[in-house]
Amino acid sequence: MRHGQVFQQLISTKENRGGGFLLLIDPDRYGQRQGLSMAEAAEDCGVDAIMVGSSFMLNTNFSQSVKEIKSATRLPVIIFPGSFAQLTPEADAVLFTSLISGRNPNYLIDEQVRGAPLVKKFNLETIPTGYMLIESTSLTSVQFISGTLPIPRTKPDIACAHALAAQYLGMKMVYLEAGSGATQAVPDEMIQMTSSYIDIPVMVGGGLSSPEECAKKIEAGASFIVCGNSLEDDPSHNYLRELTAATHSKEQVTV
Repeated sequence: MRHGQVFQQLISTKENRGGGFLLLIDPDRYGQRQGLSMAEAAEDCGVDAIMVGSSFMLNTNFSQSVKEIKSATRLPVIIFPGSFAQLTPEADAVLFTSLISGRNPNYLIDEQVRGAPLVKKFNLETIPTGYMLIESTSLTSVQFISGTLPIPRTKPDIACAHALAAQYLGMKMVYLEAGSGATQAVPDEMIQMTSSYIDIPVMVGGGLSSPEECAKKIEAGASFIVCGNSLEDDPSHNYLRELTAATHSKEQVTV
């Protein structure tokens, strides 16, 4: 794909379908066969793009995992890196994130500096994203690994200020995430306030386990939904279709 094409495809999806659904495949958590099976079925099930990444990488063949996933689908494959080590030319793009909700310089800028030369070498499309960890009721992987405090779920004003800073820094999207293994999703009020306060798209992920929850997040103002953990527990294609259908609000209206 040409540079900029993946991001533009995501924006077109949002405009045409009312919301976009991104399937997150974690090579550490999905078995190889299960991950490939999900990738092969993703397009037919209504998935708009596939993200591959992990907060803590035990899999030493990350590049090979991305290559196999890419060979199994025609959908865009986007790296969601937990570190600069999770970069590979096998993907179409990288969610070039900065953990702006925390104050750990390693995840604000250090990992990005380490990864930038690799992104250039691999000719990956970058999607600069302000990554914001939102409080859940449990300690999540990304919170533990990054050593940062999440934004309190009862403080949407703090989320708004961080998101606006991301926009003014030139980032293309904001990602509100409750974290891997979250027991509670990002609050609807926070999504509504943040999405109405900024002019760039809002992604929402973490703790989403039902079509109804996905639909509520889109209704609240999310442009894109990211799901991964719940599909590890129920990898059935029917369940995946229900999640994507709930996210595509314009198609529901048309039907």
